[in-house]
Amino acid sequence: MTKILLDMNQTEFQNQLFKLEKNEQRALLNTLDKIKKLTWEQLYCDKGIRWELISSSKNKLVGNIYSFRFSQKYRGTAFREGDYLVLIGLFPDHDSAYS
Repeated sequence: MTKILLDMNQTEFQNQLFKLEKNEQRALLNTLDKIKKLTWEQLYCDKGIRWELISSSKNKLVGNIYSFRFSQKYRGTAFREGDYLVLIGLFPDHDSAYS
């Protein structure tokens, strides 16, 4: 039962994070706080976060890329690297996370 570690060091993720409105930043931080308390199995099943494989996007270096919901409006993208959830992007709607 490995807890999830967060990697928020990707430049693009950080740039998008600092451009979010304050209420969206708070929603993201609350979601990340929830995620870090989960195991990977719990994350995969959580109905609020809605962890989903982006089947159209597979990176040769990192493998599968996933999306997760952190507010009514926004989704984030990430991949798993060992025990780390590596955050890579933030998107203002569901569809843009998948393109």
